[in-house]
Amino acid sequence: ATDVLAGLDQAIEDGVDVLSLSLGFFETPFDENPIAIGAFAALKKGIFVSCSAGNNGPHAYTILNRAPWITTVGTGTIDKEFAAHVTLGDGELTVTGKSVYPENLFVSDVPVYFGHGNRTKELCEIYSLDPEEVAGKYIFCDFDSSGQTNAYAQIDEMDTAGAAGAIFSSSEGPFFRPTDFFKPFVLVNPKYGDLVKHYIINSKNATVSIRFQTTLLGTKPAPQVAYFSSRGPNRKVPWILKPDILAPGVDILAAWVPNRGFAPIGDDDYLLTDYALESGTSMLCPHAAGIATLLKDAHRDWSSTAIRSAMMTIAEVFDNANGRIIDMTTGVAGTPLDFGAGHINPNKAMDPGLVYDIEIQDYINYLCGLNYTSKQIRTITGMRQFNCDSATLDLNYPSFIILLNNTNTTGTTFQRELTNVAEGSSVYRAVVRASSGMKAVVQPATITFAGKYSKAKFQLTVEIDVGVGSIPESDYFGNYGFLSWYEVNGKHQVTSPIVSAFAP
Repeated sequence: ATDVLAGLDQAIEDGVDVLSLSLGFFETPFDENPIAIGAFAALKKGIFVSCSAGNNGPHAYTILNRAPWITTVGTGTIDKEFAAHVTLGDGELTVTGKSVYPENLFVSDVPVYFGHGNRTKELCEIYSLDPEEVAGKYIFCDFDSSGQTNAYAQIDEMDTAGAAGAIFSSSEGPFFRPTDFFKPFVLVNPKYGDLVKHYIINSKNATVSIRFQTTLLGTKPAPQVAYFSSRGPNRKVPWILKPDILAPGVDILAAWVPNRGFAPIGDDDYLLTDYALESGTSMLCPHAAGIATLLKDAHRDWSSTAIRSAMMTIAEVFDNANGRIIDMTTGVAGTPLDFGAGHINPNKAMDPGLVYDIEIQDYINYLCGLNYTSKQIRTITGMRQFNCDSATLDLNYPSFIILLNNTNTTGTTFQRELTNVAEGSSVYRAVVRASSGMKAVVQPATITFAGKYSKAKFQLTVEIDVGVGSIPESDYFGNYGFLSWYEVNGKHQVTSPIVSAFAP
């Protein structure tokens, strides 16, 4: 912890403009968290701080780096997949599946083994395959709809039996990491798996050809919330919605130590490489920091909170298939507790029109609202002179969260102020998209800006009724909606998520 704080202090002394921290500490008060303390010191110097949400998903209450002066980033997938093309026979059937096997290997007309008629062999259950029967062959392992035999167990059996390689019918492909592919195997989805199985059963001497090291671009749907991305709400300080935003963090090509093996190849060898495919919040955090650097260079007068606001309020909540961003764990649409304001979009963030800005005193007011002592606030802020006359838990944040504590109905009013960062005067009109059980009213519904840097205040009143008997025992989500401000006769639009959650 002291090393982290020392590193932050040194970076601030060096005069950096942006900090990227792909690490986090488990929940402690802010005055005991070195990242929160160091990030506040950076904030006072106008330094943007990007931190990872954590790799502890997909469960609720796993979010790290929850301080509101930190931009907390969750993990999204990208529209690129690494694959292998599988061709049966003389081209009678070709399917594509996931494989990141690192060796430049071309498999041509290799015999295929499938234990048809013996269900344990069909599923490649442990110790089911005869090494003599599979020697020199690629095995096909069927999908187990009961879930008792998964692809990892089948891979172990492939390795134990000594097969040359394998084709697995599995729904687990998206969850496999590059380092899992230590042998030449391919995971095809169960739909393609059924086609492969049908071909093998109806062929006298089935053979397979496989072309590894294939890259697919423009895959859909993307982005998705990665299964390991940490989720909100936060238990200790749930009054700020975290994560703030989603950024690319799955299968990212990253620099690697060239003399350190990255991925196993076979039983005795390792891939040595200058670049490797990595996943995790260590990948996405630099993405957000890099985008913040571009924004800071384009807008030298913007504060770090204005930069975060621009990132959040133009973020994308729809994927490239025009659906709500999916949680890859469940396969259904995620919520702002998973993806925050949405997936980052650097081009749009360059010109948001409006921003939600936050001053140092606002953060102090928030700490006062948390009932922190004077000693704690001094430790966090490094300031000896401050006051708590305006203590509040309602920061001028670009998102809204309403807490449901042992109740299924509640209501609250938020106060916000927008700053015009576009040239000239403008008028904006509010539009609320609320889900069932949520009612939201904006006053005033139309705001006017006289020119650049002019400000306008509004309040948002939200009433929540998630229905009788809806208080969950293990879930944490109520409902959600969005508040958008549209420029009248203009191009700008800023959007903020509104979410209700059960916070224990």
